[in-house]
Amino acid sequence: MSLSIVCAAFGAFLAFMAFAFGFWGFVVAALFIAIGAIVGRAAGGKLDWRGVLDALTGRRSSS
Repeated sequence: MSLSIVCAAFGAFLAFMAFAFGFWGFVVAALFIAIGAIVGRAAGGKLDWRGVLDALTGRRSSS
């Protein structure tokens, strides 16, 4: 499955949440998607927690 199809499905889902449940439904759906993506990356071993904490505390930048 190509990235274009995945992104289109993601956009359609968020649009449905916005139309069906209003702005807060959209925000809650986007928040749960973000949390799921973070948990998925952590479970797959592709997330460097130390790097995330360093970036949040200002000890490291993305550049």
